[in-house]
Amino acid sequence: MKIVVKVGGSAIVQGLDAQRFKDYADVIKQLADEDHTILIVIGGGTPARDYINVSKQLGANNSILDYIGIGVSRLNARLLISALGDIAYPEPPYDYQEAGLAMYSGKVVVMGGVVPGQTTDAVAAILAEYVHADLLIRTTSVDGVFTADPKFDPKATKIDTMSPQELVDMVTKIEMTAGANNIFDPLGAQIVKRSRIPTVVVNGKQPKNLIKAVKGEPIGTIIKG
Repeated sequence: MKIVVKVGGSAIVQGLDAQRFKDYADVIKQLADEDHTILIVIGGGTPARDYINVSKQLGANNSILDYIGIGVSRLNARLLISALGDIAYPEPPYDYQEAGLAMYSGKVVVMGGVVPGQTTDAVAAILAEYVHADLLIRTTSVDGVFTADPKFDPKATKIDTMSPQELVDMVTKIEMTAGANNIFDPLGAQIVKRSRIPTVVVNGKQPKNLIKAVKGEPIGTIIKG
């Protein structure tokens, strides 16, 4: 199976704990050992937002803020590459074509952001479409897609399954700005809709959820249709 995983920065980079990267690497190695082709897109997380906030105070425009986020996400990608060791492609690709070519090396491909105006959600969705992935997994800091933000609304309930159009409808009101921390960004949702690649949103605080999602176990929120 060809799998693209968007690893949210909030799931892996929080506190820059080396053990979190090792835990993800162990799970990814297990999937690779099962002959799955794995491509990872990693977000910037809190470090990116910290740099972006300082840059805003210094007067940087949105394109520069985007480039700062991209740079941090690529640093995060290098950390995961280090944790994966020899099974990882040694460099984070700069674009989709390079990532597609790197995939044929037989190594796990890890990349960050690509261009201003695209969050790593969108990068993962476009990459999944570009390489004809069988599954897109989006990790986040909660158990899936909710009717509202469960961190602030105690009445929020998890959605077990939804269509790509329902995802698009839910996220179209989200403001897409550098450093935004949302369940899925509007462009990424539109790509999921047009590509019709089966997508699962899972809690990335537990890396083994990736294995459950690949096995088709009922976990997180399944987006298909």
